[in-house]
Amino acid sequence: MSNWIRLFHRWVSIVFTVTVLANFAVMSQQPPPPYIVYAPLPPLFLLLFSGLYMFALPYVAKWRAARRTA
Repeated sequence: MSNWIRLFHRWVSIVFTVTVLANFAVMSQQPPPPYIVYAPLPPLFLLLFSGLYMFALPYVAKWRAARRTA
């Protein structure tokens, strides 16, 4: 499961980067439509949740190991 989350996080970060670059490209040309302006938000929220999960993994593993030995 952890490897799948890491792979998912990596690919979503690529999607997020592309949407941000597209956002800047469109903003330099003309006033952008709202769907371009808000396009980076869904990948950003996915990155937030997967990043928080990966951040918490080592702490949860330590906590579980400590409970197992006690």
